[in-house]
Order: sequence, then C-alpha cells, then structure tokens
Amino acid sequence: MSAVLPQRTDSPLVDLAEAALENTFVRELPGDPAPSNTRRQVLNASYTLVTPTAVRSPRLLAWSDALGEQLGLARPSGLATDVLAGNRVLPGMEPYAARYGGHQFGQWAGQLGDGRAITLGELIARNGTRQELQLKGAGPTPYSRSADGRAVLRSSLREFLCSEAMHFLGVPTTRALSLVGTGEQVIRDMFYDGNPEPEPGAVVCRVAPSFVRFGNFQIHTAKQEPEILKQLADYVLRRHFPDLGSYKDWYHEVCRRTAVLMSHWMRLGFVHGVMNTDNMSILGLTIDYGPYGWLEGYDPMWTPNTTDAEGRRYCYGNQPQIALWNLTRLAEALLPIVPKEELAEGLEHYGKTYQESFGKALAQKLGFASLDQAGDDELLTGMFQVLNAVETDFTLFFRGLSSVEDAADDLRLVAPLRRAFYAEPNSAHVGRVAAWMRQYLARVRSEGVPAAVHAQRMNSVNPKYVPRNYLAQQAIDALTEGDASVLERLIKVLERPYDEQPENDDLAERRPEWARHKAGCSALSCSS
Repeated sequence: MSAVLPQRTDSPLVDLAEAALENTFVRELPGDPAPSNTRRQVLNASYTLVTPTAVRSPRLLAWSDALGEQLGLARPSGLATDVLAGNRVLPGMEPYAARYGGHQFGQWAGQLGDGRAITLGELIARNGTRQELQLKGAGPTPYSRSADGRAVLRSSLREFLCSEAMHFLGVPTTRALSLVGTGEQVIRDMFYDGNPEPEPGAVVCRVAPSFVRFGNFQIHTAKQEPEILKQLADYVLRRHFPDLGSYKDWYHEVCRRTAVLMSHWMRLGFVHGVMNTDNMSILGLTIDYGPYGWLEGYDPMWTPNTTDAEGRRYCYGNQPQIALWNLTRLAEALLPIVPKEELAEGLEHYGKTYQESFGKALAQKLGFASLDQAGDDELLTGMFQVLNAVETDFTLFFRGLSSVEDAADDLRLVAPLRRAFYAEPNSAHVGRVAAWMRQYLARVRSEGVPAAVHAQRMNSVNPKYVPRNYLAQQAIDALTEGDASVLERLIKVLERPYDEQPENDDLAERRPEWARHKAGCSALSCSS
C-alpha cells in the first residue's frame, strides 16, 4: 500500500484554494525538456508540464461530499470552481500530462499518453494518504494526437457516477470529486457514423493515489529507455509499495491486485469495455471509465463497447483472460529490470489468486462459506445454465435469491426471481428454475445457518442498486436541461447499494424496454 502520513480526521474542511499541494511525480521523475504544448512524439521523459486550457463559463454541476470529506475539502465555490475547471492553477500545483504507450485491442499503438487528462498535484487526505487530483477534459496536451483534449458532459457524468458507485460497492477504483460544466460546446461523432454534432462540455476531477498504468512502463521499454524505466519502477515502489523490497515482490503484488479486481468486476457483472494496457492501473484500480456497462440480461459475450461489437475482445466473459494478457505485456516491459522466471511466477500467481478470489466471491453471492462440498460444481453449472436459458437480469437474480423459500408449487417457489426475467417465462423454464432452486435450497439447509442470517449474508454482497446505463442516461438528459436532481438522487442511493431503501425501488428495476436500443442506455461508443 502507499505510504501513509499521520491522520488528521478532526481537521476542518478547507477550500481547495487553501489546500497545500505538491507533486512528487514531477519532482522525482524526468520531465520533457521541450516547453511546447504541441502534439508530438516525446522521448526520454515520464511527463510533460502543461497548463489546462481555460473554459468560458465554469459551473459546478456535481460534487462528491463523501470524497470531499475524505480529502478534507469543502464544497467549492468561486476560485475553487475555477481550479476544478482548469481556469486557474494554484501555488504548489505543477500540472502535467503523463507519457505512456499501450496495446489497444491487442495491437501496439505506440505513444499514447494523457491526451485530455492533466494532473494538478497531490494533497494529503485526512486519513494520511497521498492523493492525486487530475482533471479530465481540461484541454490538449502533447499526447492529444488528433483530439481536442476536451470531454463531453455525457461521458464525464458517467465517469463521475460510476467511479463513486464502484467505491461504495467495495471495488478498488479511482474516485471522482467534481463535475464542472464548461459553458462551451464540444464537437463529437457519437456514433462514428460521419455525423458529428455539438454537445455540452464538462471537466471531471478524478482522484487516486496514482494514475500510473501498465503503459507508463511499456513506453520506456519500447523506446529503449531502460534508465527511466528503472526510475519509474523505483518511484512506484518507494511511493506506493513501501513494504515491498524487490521488483519481484512488486510485480507479484500487481498481479495479485489485478486478479482481485477482476474478481470484483465479475461478481458484480461489471464490464469495463476498453481493457487496453493503457487502461490498466499499476495499483489494481478500476481506471478510465469509458463505454462501461452492467450485465442486464446475463450474457458472457456481452460488451458495452460498439467499437468492440464484432470481435468482442473485451466482453464480460473475457475480462479475466484479458487481464492476464495485459499483465504479460507488462512483464515484457519489465524484462530489462526483472528476471523472466520471476515474472512468469507472477503470472502464475495471478491465475491462482483469481481462481481463489472469484471462487470465494461466488460462494458469498450464494450465501455459502465456501464451494467445496460434493455437488457444488453441479450446482454452479446448473445456475449458469438457468441464467443463460432466457434473458435474466444478473443483479436482480442474485438479489432475489436471498428471498427464496421452499414451496411445492413451482410458480410460488420461483416468484422472488420473477423481476429478473425480461420476458414472462414459459412453464418449461419455470420448471427448470424451480428444479435448480430446490437443489440450491437443499445446499442452503446443509449449512445449518438461520434463514435471516443467510439472507443478510447474501444481501451484503449482492447489490440492489448499480449504476445501470439507462439510469445514467436519464441523469445526463436531465442535467443537459439544467436539472441536477436526478443525478443527485442517484448518487445518494448508490452510496448505499446493498441497503433496501424501499423508497427508491424504482432505481432497482431491470432495464425497461424503451431503453433496450436507446442511445447511451445499453451499448456505447468510445466517443467522448
């Protein structure tokens, strides 16, 4: 874990404009000597100093009270809003764009880098951890390639919403502090169909101990910069893995964290959508929320990314294997400083950790201490067959399973799961589900746990509320019209995703039919 300074949990909240910031990444790593903020290939550097591009009319649209409290920051106004929009740089800030490369959809893409993300600096949170503040959509950098460095409201809101939701779901993730409207229009071709249109622009402030990715290491090896590769590895070890004494231990820990992260994604039915190596965090965090989605009808081949619709490289079922592929690319980048056999051991560690972690997660979702009894493999196989047989909502299925009670009548037995079916099931499917449920209930009884305790266990790991794409789109549509209440309500509900909150039952419904093919409510493009 990152080095932790003394806690200051009782200190008062301060305005961002009064916060003390510094930047160890800039201070301890080599920067780009060229002062020009022009799009170009950068060599022998880990970052380029840049200044955010000011916007016309910044306005605070959303703020994470929970994260602000953790950071010791008060809800912003005036000067602080200007900072979060990129209109002002405070003393102690040294804004920079990081240099990295990466494999995109399995192909080496060369230099990528922060094309629209600019890190302002680091502050010490109230719990003693060091956290970076990064603006996404704050203007062009040398790594913008042909882009404008801006972001639109729809993608920025989706990142803000899902970052915070994932945190409260218990998933390692970057966070989101603020969402600021720019008062400017951004031209985007949302569907990649040759019809670009103006959309409202926005800037989201992302927060994490570090935004270093696999690609930060890849670019130095690809460009034959071994000294800087070692400097970066030493910096990451020193600042974020201070308890580890070797590159071997560090790489193994990266593999472990990545395996645990994949287990979280899979247990919740989360699909990242763009698992390129430049979107993989060296800290094992969920990073870069683009065309993500949540399994509605259970389908291992589903992807929320229209760009990936043909190959489905990054579909739900492929995510654990893609993570291994990406870790292998990271291992190749570390070969100049880590022996091959030690890297191979790390990859084996990933596989073992994922199997153990996901196996434990599945047991918890079903309310069991473990899945090691005779017949458990058959039980799991039957469950996935039931989920696959007809369109069944992943989240609602597991949440409803905690309410199941034994009954002789099939319809009555299956009743708690009816909300999970996207179409009225025929009698054959009801019989199939009921047969599996009786097998499941027999296994539950073998645990000898009171029904109320069993249900509580399940509801503590199977959320009732997740940020479904159609809910995010409703918040986007409302905010575009100036109504922030839809987003504010959704944020508050998602801060307690495992609680019943009956007054918010309408936010726990399966995707409505009108949203099945509506733009933004199911699959999305990478356009943002």
